[in-house]
Order: sequence, then structure tokens, then C-alpha cells
Amino acid sequence: MFDIKDRVIVLTGATGALGGAIALSLAKAKGQLIVLGRNQDLLEVLLKKLTPFASVQAYAVNVMDRDDLIRVKKEIVKQYDRIDVLINAVGGNLPGAVIPDDKSVFDLSESDFDEVVDLNLKGTLLPSLVFGEVMSQKGKGSIINYSSMAVDRVITRVLGYSASKAAMENFTRWMAVEMALKFGDGIRVNAIAPGFFIGKQNKDLLLNQDGSLTERGEKIIRNTPMKRFGEAEELNGPIHFLCSDSASFVTGIVLPVDGGFSAFSGV
Repeated sequence: MFDIKDRVIVLTGATGALGGAIALSLAKAKGQLIVLGRNQDLLEVLLKKLTPFASVQAYAVNVMDRDDLIRVKKEIVKQYDRIDVLINAVGGNLPGAVIPDDKSVFDLSESDFDEVVDLNLKGTLLPSLVFGEVMSQKGKGSIINYSSMAVDRVITRVLGYSASKAAMENFTRWMAVEMALKFGDGIRVNAIAPGFFIGKQNKDLLLNQDGSLTERGEKIIRNTPMKRFGEAEELNGPIHFLCSDSASFVTGIVLPVDGGFSAFSGV
């Protein structure tokens, strides 16, 4: 039901922990995978993991540079004449846009806040415009964005990340409506909202050096009914679903993959 064999899939943020996991899953499913990232060395490492399973291409690209994205789009269209799926896995945070316990919102770094908003919002917007235009010309395609649990409820510290992901989620719904109304029912735009997964950026916040939970990690587990963090591979099934024709009447949604965190009141 979730067949994506031979679909031309563009994946941004492919060298991150979550991006790398879905890249491997898509390669094993025999998708025609194009992975994008900023660091050529990290892309080369990723390619070694993927190429035993499928034909994969990699491009070092800055998703904040529209001209750079257009350059890659032209290469993809030249080879395949279409783009079936775009997965926007780019995202991140910066220290100055985080409010630690010993500081307040008035210590916010405006420049870091701006950069985080650009990365999480514009880093999804620009690829959607550049690669989504190809979908609009063909009347078919699926765009999948990455939201966050920080959208629907206040999660302390991550002010810049929360604000930018909230804006990105609104854009997801807006783009879904725009594409369906103007370019037909063959184009879908959705998002997943991961719960808490251990990655490079948040590991020190959630785990002590001995592997035990930090105070913040304990709070998260206490409010997650499944009582654990997610595994990156647990995002693969929902993404395969949204890529495939099984989701042909699904657009404009944000799908939580969170172990029940978003459903739990804490009591």
C-alpha cells in the first residue's frame, strides 16, 4: 500500500539524524532519491550508506539560497523530468534563541532568533516554492514538512524554534490549500510533528553523560504516555504513507509521531 518504488524524491536536511534515517528507509524502498545537505563530506558519508540499496544522487546546496536550489532543480528535471516527493527535513536551533533557566526572554539574541526563523521557516518555504513549481506543472506530487511538539504547547527554552515551527506549520496548511485549489487534487502538502527523539542538538539537554535522564528529560518522559523517547526509524512509516498514493485524499494535516505526548494532559 505504501509503495514508493521509482518515485523521484528530494530530501533536504539529509545529513541530520532524522534526515539520515528516512534517507536509508527511502533508499531501501527503491525510491529515486536525491539527498541535499550543506556539507559535502557528510553527504559522501551518507552516500556510502545508501548506495548499496538504490541509485542515489547528492548535492551540496544552501536551502536558504533560491538560486542554488534552482540550479539543483534544473539538474533533477533534466534527468527525470519530474519531482514526485519533496521532504523538507531541514531545521535547527541556535543558543541565542534559547532561553535557559538562568536567563529570561529579555536576554534573547535578535540575530540568532532571526537566523532560526529563517532556517526553519524559509528553509522549508524556498524548497517548496522551487521544487513545488515542478509539481504544479505536472499536477502531481507530495510535499512533507517537519513540524514539532513545540507548536501546540509552550515548551520552555526553545522560543525561536517554537515560533518558527509554528509559522512553518501554518505555511504547510496554506500551501496545501493553494496547491489543491489552483493546481488540482494530485498535489498534497502535509507535515509530521515528531515528539522527542535523541539527536546531536538535544542530547545534552535530555541525557547526562552516564546515559541517565536530565531533569528536562525526566519531565518529557513523565508527559509521554509511552514512557520513552522515539527512535528515528519510527518516523519512516508515517513518511512512507504521506509519500504514497495511500494518502491520496490527505492534505493540509500535521501528523503527530510522539508516543502520545500531544494527547496527554499530565494528569
